[in-house]
Amino acid sequence: MLLSAARSRLTLPVVCLLLGSNLVAQAQHTDPDLTAHEWGTFTSVAGINGKAVKWSTLNGSAELPRFVEHIGGVNFKAGLRGTVRMETPVLYFYSPQQTEVSVRVSFWKGIVTEWYPHASRVLPDGKNFLGTEALTHKGASGTIAWDSVVVSPSTAAANLPLDPKSPDDRDNQYYAARETSASALLVPATTGTQQEKFLFYRGVSGTSVPISATITPAGQVRLENLGEEEIPSVILFERRDDKLGYRLGGALSGEMSLDTPELTATVESLSRDLEDV
Repeated sequence: MLLSAARSRLTLPVVCLLLGSNLVAQAQHTDPDLTAHEWGTFTSVAGINGKAVKWSTLNGSAELPRFVEHIGGVNFKAGLRGTVRMETPVLYFYSPQQTEVSVRVSFWKGIVTEWYPHASRVLPDGKNFLGTEALTHKGASGTIAWDSVVVSPSTAAANLPLDPKSPDDRDNQYYAARETSASALLVPATTGTQQEKFLFYRGVSGTSVPISATITPAGQVRLENLGEEEIPSVILFERRDDKLGYRLGGALSGEMSLDTPELTATVESLSRDLEDV
């Protein structure tokens, strides 16, 4: 049984662009009542020519709870430059009865850098971490796998982990991702069974981005599809302080230009339109 879900890309010239791609997970047994949803963003920064450039984050994973695992040492992201950052994918499962699945995520020309719960395998791992060389090596892909994930709708959410050094920090964005009706997940680890509402992972890739975005002399945003496949949907987004706006561009097969949006939209209207994309 193959489970696929849409994920989005985020490109930043001065504004933001959302694209689509896919992740595939494989269940161990065919279960017609099992549903998987994967949500998250890819972030790229465009240079003056509108194409993705290599860049580094400033503060690594300081915003994540300390129980989240990662490759390398304390400053493992220092100097890890890439063109695409897989920011916050979370994979949810919904099932009316308990079932077990195995999950494998592959990140083209990339490295999986952070994850939770404990994974069965992460390649390359911390001991064989190749740094930025692994991002550009021809045909290289970072992978993460969970061999045994028990989807347990009857398990209560009382045992979800909190950061032991800041257990009262309930405003952390990581915890907000738990606010869904997804089934609880039970994953074996060396310290015992770990419980969470999702599978979480992040990564960095050196692959090329199939879109360019530049500002025209008239002030429009010019988009060009650099790949061979049509991009199913493009959204132009801009936010300044507490004001935001966006335009729906539809499918992109060649080129298009969009006027910058008026900053009169709301988060609620954006959420509604994103659900329809």
